[in-house]
Amino acid sequence: MGVGMETAGTWVERWERQQQRYAVDREERFTVISDVVEHLCAGRARPLLLDLGCGPGSLSARLARRLPDAEIVAVDMDPVLLELGRTHHADAARYVEAVIGEEGWTDALGLCRALDVAVSTTALHYLPAPVLARIYRTLGALLRPGGALVNGDHFPPDVGFCSDLTAHVGRCRAERAGDHGHEDWESWWRAVAAEPELADLFARRERSRPAAGGGGGNRHLSVRRHAELLRRAGFRHVTPVWQVGDSRVLVAVKG
Repeated sequence: MGVGMETAGTWVERWERQQQRYAVDREERFTVISDVVEHLCAGRARPLLLDLGCGPGSLSARLARRLPDAEIVAVDMDPVLLELGRTHHADAARYVEAVIGEEGWTDALGLCRALDVAVSTTALHYLPAPVLARIYRTLGALLRPGGALVNGDHFPPDVGFCSDLTAHVGRCRAERAGDHGHEDWESWWRAVAAEPELADLFARRERSRPAAGGGGGNRHLSVRRHAELLRRAGFRHVTPVWQVGDSRVLVAVKG
């Protein structure tokens, strides 16, 4: 049985509030990403966008409102979040279930032409650094010349003292914003587990987690190291366009 519209809307709204605890100035970051994508796609009749680690379609929905003529493919490995996106943001994107970085993951995307832009927000930092480097190379091959990866995530500086400063600024900004009583990640998922309409999807999510997880992440990688990996993958120009603490929007343009 599918998820009802009302149920999906409730859980997506709770997801949006929950995520505000973890992403500093989240809405502004979405807006900056949309600004960049709109600029990169100017003059293209039907740009093709790929949303990596799309969750329930938060970024895809915002991009669809900004670029109504775009074709958006949204990929994630989580069946619960994907079904919420398919139901609540049905017209925003074509949703694909795949584990980003696994062998053959791009085949599931069903792409029939080169990408104009790939986007992501706080979804790639859980990947081990060698997997991330491989994904950068894959995206370099999928994007058209002049296409770009626009990634909003945690990118610390190289120097430890500077990294401490940026982390401190981010914490202070988050504390001033406050969580306004929003539930956290763990409590959101505990509540999802108790939702009858999501029970089957949640059970499938739990069964797949051991195979998809593990291997550490890459949050320790500096912005300079990300730029090196991106240039090796064929991206000629790499620059941050927005920053609050360690949270940045990093743009890499294919040569």
